[in-house]
Amino acid sequence: MSDPFFRGELVTWSQVCRLSRRLAEDIRASGYRPDAVVAIARGGYVPARLLCDALGVYDLQSIRIGHYEGGARKNETARCHSPPPANVRGLKVLLTDDCSDTGDTLRLALEQLRCCGPLDIKIAVLHHKKVSPVVPDYYGRRIVSWRWLIYPWALTEDLSGFIAAMQPRPETLDEAVRQLRIRHGIKPPRSAVAYVLALMKQREAP
Repeated sequence: MSDPFFRGELVTWSQVCRLSRRLAEDIRASGYRPDAVVAIARGGYVPARLLCDALGVYDLQSIRIGHYEGGARKNETARCHSPPPANVRGLKVLLTDDCSDTGDTLRLALEQLRCCGPLDIKIAVLHHKKVSPVVPDYYGRRIVSWRWLIYPWALTEDLSGFIAAMQPRPETLDEAVRQLRIRHGIKPPRSAVAYVLALMKQREAP
């Protein structure tokens, strides 16, 4: 993300749980009964585990696809950083991620999984962005106007990326909070911003 000013949205744990329950209800209503859930690491770990819990699925596997880094920094291409799951042959698979955005991550994950011989693959995400060319089979919420979604499990990582990209770098907590509001339209807890500033200072120490 080259533009230092872009909209963000803080996603809460309660929203994640609510969307996961909605996803599970939609999946059950559709008649799909997955034998295994495959999480796209890292963003899909938590949604995948919640769906396993709600759907009564015990087979949870993962595939690691890298495309974005903290603070909406995008790599040129999506890449697979782990072997695809080896134990999905003949199974009905639910491929799970936090959101659909460019579609590159989902496309690559699908390609890798199809090589493993599953009986069927369906995709579930918490948030489906309208801009994504890949439309998931199930999604908890559709995002019409693009924004960067900041999930609770990536709050420190994203805030660190946002603040690191600020020029000049904010020197105080008040200034960091103000710049996050101006640049990204978000109001994270002051304690979270203070923690990130302290962590960044610690990491940059000689």
